[in-house]
Amino acid sequence: MRGIGAASLLSDAGHEVPTSLLPTFLTSTLGAPASALGLIEGISDGLSGVAKLAGGALADDPRRRRATAVGGYATTAVLSALIGAVSAAWQAGLLRAGAWASRGLRVPSRNALLADAVPATAYGRAYGFERAMDNLGAILGPLLALTLVGLVGVRTAILLSVVPGLLAVAAIVYAIRHTALPKRAERQPIRLRIRPVMRGELGRLLGAIALFELGNIAATFLILRATDLLEPGRTTDSAAQIAIGLYALYNVAATLTSVPAGQLADRATPRLVLAGGVAIFAVAYLGFAVTGASIVLLAAAFVAAGVGIGAVETAEHSAVATLAGENVRGSSFGALAAIQSFGNVAASGIAGLLYTTVSPAAAFLFPAAAMSLAALSLIAMRR
Repeated sequence: MRGIGAASLLSDAGHEVPTSLLPTFLTSTLGAPASALGLIEGISDGLSGVAKLAGGALADDPRRRRATAVGGYATTAVLSALIGAVSAAWQAGLLRAGAWASRGLRVPSRNALLADAVPATAYGRAYGFERAMDNLGAILGPLLALTLVGLVGVRTAILLSVVPGLLAVAAIVYAIRHTALPKRAERQPIRLRIRPVMRGELGRLLGAIALFELGNIAATFLILRATDLLEPGRTTDSAAQIAIGLYALYNVAATLTSVPAGQLADRATPRLVLAGGVAIFAVAYLGFAVTGASIVLLAAAFVAAGVGIGAVETAEHSAVATLAGENVRGSSFGALAAIQSFGNVAASGIAGLLYTTVSPAAAFLFPAAAMSLAALSLIAMRR
C-alpha cells in the first residue's frame, strides 16, 4: 500500500510539472495559438478515457496488470518529460497524447493491484491513502514547476520532470515485489467484461456514479466563478490570485478528507460514504450558484467541494473493489475510470454551454441536480 501511494504522489508531482507549464510553453516558447492548447488537451483527455476502458481488460489478469502498471508509469514519465525537447506544437501534442493514454491505461491496473495488496476490510483506508497521496502530488507538482522554472527555465524544468516520474516507477515495482500474486494462476484472455460488470448491485452502483460524474465539472469552473464574482472592485489579476488561493483550499481539503473517508468506509459501508460525499458536493455547487462576492462564503464552498471530492474518490474505488469479483476486477475499475473520464467531459461541456448561454448560476445548478439524483440513487440501493 505504501509503495502504491508513493507511486501516486511521485507520478502526480512529476506530470504536474509539464501540465502546469504547457500553456506558457506552447504559446510563449513555441509561438502556438491558445486554440492549440485546447485541441491538445481535448484529444489527450479523450484518449485517456478510451485507454482506461482498454486498461480494464489488461488488468483482469493478475500477472498482466503488473506489467501494465510498470509500463504505464514509465511511459507517462518519459513522454511527458520529452515535451521539453520539442520544437513544434504538433510534436508536443503527440507526446502529451501518448503520455495521457499511458496514464489512462495504467489506472485500472494500479487500482486492482491495491485491492491485491490489502484485505477487503481495509479497502477504504487503502484507497483513501492512495487518493491522499495523489492529491498531495497535485499540490506539490505546480510548486516544483515554479521552483524549477526559476532555476533552470521552462524547457529544462519539463525535462527534469522525468526524475519524480522514474522514482514513481521504482515505487510501483517495490509495491509489486511486496504483494503476493493471487492464487488464480491460469492466464486470462484479454477481454473487456462489460456485461458481468453492469449486472446486479455493481451495475447499479456504476449507474449512480455515472449520474454523479455527469455533474462533476472541471475545477477550473470553480476558479472562473470565483474570479467573476470577485472582480468587481478589484483588478482582474487580484481576483484571479484570490480564486487560485481558494482553489488551493479545495486541494488541501480533498487531501485531508481522503484517509478519514476511507476509515469511515471500512467501519460503515463505502456506499453510504459515497452518498454523503456526493450530497456535500451538491451543497457546495448550490453555494457557487447562489453566493455573492463574499470571500468567506466562497471559501466555504471551495472547502465543501474539496471534502466532497475527497470522500467520493475514495469511496468510489472502495465500493467497486468490494463488489467486483476477482475475475472482473480489472474490467470493473476500467469501467469506473471510463465513466469518470467521459462523464467529466460531458459535464464540463454542458456547464460551459450553460455558463455562456444561460447564466453562471445555471452552470452550477445543473450539476447540483445531477448529484442530488446520484445521492438519492445511492441511498435507495440495498446491501
